[in-house]
Amino acid sequence: MSSFVIEGGHRLSGEIYPQGAKNEALEVISAVLLTAEPVTISNVPEILDVKNLIALLQGMGVGVERRAKGVYTFTANHVNEFYIRSAEFVQKCAQLRGSVLVVGPLLARFGSAFFPKPGGDKIGRRRVDTHIEGFMRLGAKCAYDTAKRAYNLSSGRSMKGCYMLLDEASVTGTANIVMAATLAEGTTTIYNAACEPYVQQLCKLLTAMGAQIEGIGSNLLTIHGVKKLHGAEHTILPDMIEVGSFIGMAAITQSELTIKNVSWANLGIIPEHFRRLGVKLEQRGDDIYIPAQKSYEIESFIDGSIMTIADAPWPGMTPDLLSVLLVVATQCKGSVLIHQKMFESRLFFVDKLIDMGAQIILCDPHRAVVIGHDHKITLRGGRMTSPDIRAGIAMLLAAMSAKGTSTIDNIEQIDRGYEDIESRLNALGAHIERKV
Repeated sequence: MSSFVIEGGHRLSGEIYPQGAKNEALEVISAVLLTAEPVTISNVPEILDVKNLIALLQGMGVGVERRAKGVYTFTANHVNEFYIRSAEFVQKCAQLRGSVLVVGPLLARFGSAFFPKPGGDKIGRRRVDTHIEGFMRLGAKCAYDTAKRAYNLSSGRSMKGCYMLLDEASVTGTANIVMAATLAEGTTTIYNAACEPYVQQLCKLLTAMGAQIEGIGSNLLTIHGVKKLHGAEHTILPDMIEVGSFIGMAAITQSELTIKNVSWANLGIIPEHFRRLGVKLEQRGDDIYIPAQKSYEIESFIDGSIMTIADAPWPGMTPDLLSVLLVVATQCKGSVLIHQKMFESRLFFVDKLIDMGAQIILCDPHRAVVIGHDHKITLRGGRMTSPDIRAGIAMLLAAMSAKGTSTIDNIEQIDRGYEDIESRLNALGAHIERKV
């Protein structure tokens, strides 16, 4: 288990480029299984989760060529159909959260797939009902395999389009069902579909591969099934979660920072939520400029009530940035209620922040009230363990602003979502050392 040792209290300055979007990468890389022809994807983040997914595809027999940093060509013309039904493959899938996204393509193209309970962050229950119910509506049969501890889905390569109303606007559920529907017979209509930029990008890739999809960017998707998809090229968007993390880093360290090529049009409400915490930021072309500030004052609602920041389906606030916003708020002026609706364990890391001197009241598993120090009381360095990707980066923010030295263990969780983070931040003036 590796650790970060962070010497806090250093200001950052300069420019930083966000990596490719992790969540989009997992979706579009899985989509290469839908065709036997080459698919080239650029701006691939070379992070642990993505590397593990690529290794999983290689184990299935998919040809992978790394043409340059972040540029990969995938050719799924010799997928080993015996291997994808093996206990070894199912076990590997269970260890990787992103593996859920290979189920739709495998079911559509090869007629069967195993759906194990996925791994990933320890942030509470993560239902897979939306995925499986969607596949069953398309005609797949589902049975639980006790030996493999996984659901066995089979379609006989003859799924048929239908109308479905999703019980939740699941991003991965929508992506999985869309991929399966591209090769289903007839028309599939998905209402209450997730419409995050990740899903939009997946639909754009699938369209480039020959799929017929209407309503991209809305919560009503119509997919007209085709018999075959072909190769294509695709470029992944900058990671909006990393962009938000960098805004938070600039704010909590009172630093001047420019974030380059952020794809502003795809950031949604993220900049506005940082503004609600008093963070000044400017759009300069497709860059974000954050000036250094002495104080960040949290807004109140018009009637004077306490500001509440909560996650919501797109175009609402992404839950992946609530941990960052919470940490930033510890050094703002004023109070804010952070309401994490989606995952019941994602706020449990705040006990470590309280140990560092933050004023936080954990109301219940979903809500925390933060009373900001206004940079008048500095957080203290401490020892922490990262339970998940987003809590890990939030802890890193806290450590960078703290007085003294902090240690964060289990940083493999951070590596799952952030590429070479310590080198990139050290180039801006941070003092972070990786210890293996």
